[in-house]
Amino acid sequence: MENLTHWKKAYLEQFKTRNYGRNLLRTPQEERLDAPNEECGIFGLYSQEDLDTFSLSQFGLFALQHRGQEACGISVMKGGKINNVKDEGLVLDVYKNIAEPENFMGNGVIGHTRYTTAGDKKKYNFQPFFAKNEYDQIILSIAHNGNLTNAMELRKEMEAEGVVFKATSDSEVILRLIQKNLDLGLRGAIKETMERIKGAYSVVGITRNKFFAFRDFHGIRPLVLGAMDEKTFVVASETAALDAVGAQYVRDLLPGEIVYTSENEEGLKSFLVKENCERQICAFEYIYFARPDSEMEGINVHEIREKSGEKIWEQAPVEADIVIGVPDSGVPAAIGFSKVSGIPFRPVLIKNRYIGRSFIVPTQEMRERIVNLKLNPIISEIKGKRVVIIDDSIVRGTTSKRLVKILKDAGVKEIHFRSVSPPIIAPCYLGIDTPSKDDLISANMSSEALRNYLGVDSLEFLSIENLAEILGSTRHCFGCFTEKYPVEKGENVGLFS
Repeated sequence: MENLTHWKKAYLEQFKTRNYGRNLLRTPQEERLDAPNEECGIFGLYSQEDLDTFSLSQFGLFALQHRGQEACGISVMKGGKINNVKDEGLVLDVYKNIAEPENFMGNGVIGHTRYTTAGDKKKYNFQPFFAKNEYDQIILSIAHNGNLTNAMELRKEMEAEGVVFKATSDSEVILRLIQKNLDLGLRGAIKETMERIKGAYSVVGITRNKFFAFRDFHGIRPLVLGAMDEKTFVVASETAALDAVGAQYVRDLLPGEIVYTSENEEGLKSFLVKENCERQICAFEYIYFARPDSEMEGINVHEIREKSGEKIWEQAPVEADIVIGVPDSGVPAAIGFSKVSGIPFRPVLIKNRYIGRSFIVPTQEMRERIVNLKLNPIISEIKGKRVVIIDDSIVRGTTSKRLVKILKDAGVKEIHFRSVSPPIIAPCYLGIDTPSKDDLISANMSSEALRNYLGVDSLEFLSIENLAEILGSTRHCFGCFTEKYPVEKGENVGLFS
């Protein structure tokens, strides 16, 4: 047990100091195809006093880097004006290229780390999105995590009314709806927007003197509220970002809630657009997306992942010599599996911490060899052993098959594969970039056929019932496991991609 505690602490500590990838078996190109990819990360901070919003937003967004690595941007409220910067690349790279940091020190800031789920990868789709007045001054800026299901319908409607769009992202639909309705006041404009849009969305935003945030009626995408002091509020996708700026977690925003404040208002105001909304946060946040040191809806992510390992042992026990977890998100489940089974956990899959985001190689043969540069086993620990390998999920199956080959080449005697996610049988259109149903291996192959395809001695997926038990209820979005979603799929989903 002491050994397990040591590995658990080491695992959690790495996320506070470095930005690790999900699964180093995958090249960046494969990551997009063979994993349910991150949505985006959003961050917002407001104070009645001027702060170093440049540094604080950098810290907050760096803590959310795992949610999007394509682009980063911020909008800062400074002296009654909004200054905006956004560019391609990782958070620290984008900030490093900001020539005059003092222009981004004010009393309010919103920020975004981007992973493309709607809209193409052109710079005009980078966030935050902003709207200008007739004097070419920014008057409104927002950052959005999620996907709308009726974006094209609303866009066409507004274009017919003369509204000009600058990008192809559904996030701009939210911006233009708020802008269009500002004569109702900011809260009224947001309320009108929320009553028109459908889908999953968590949004932070600023005007030249106001700060706001709001969340969809099902709370599908996460959004948490924190405070640095009685005058300074923080909103972010995960509590890890609150920790990064020294804010205390207060609570999660409620589904259908708007929070807002300004220099003329005391404290943070709250308004529920719709009463008694049912929370249905994405279950995959706990399985895969969120940092293990974050909490969502009052639940610690690492504990959920560890419990998933415990539960899949109860569901499908097996005799073996060691348990290993696929770095990084499979490790806590492997720790949990080991704890209840008594089978020793060994971190024998070694990552190269200095691997680049990609190698430029011309042939498939050489691309295959990259795998062993990224992740390599300690052969002496596993040769001739019966091994339980635990991963967070199986999407297309190619990564899992490659891992099995690595272990077999290392001389493993038996391989028992455990996925702490139920079989993924349907794509997500509510903020996660997943392959089409044709490419989801569990949607097209039985478990026994998949076991044969992978070449393992046994294969088990965590059941939906056991996942719900671990999470404490069925009040979550299980759409990728059941093909039943909290929001009805619109006909124009994907038209922005």
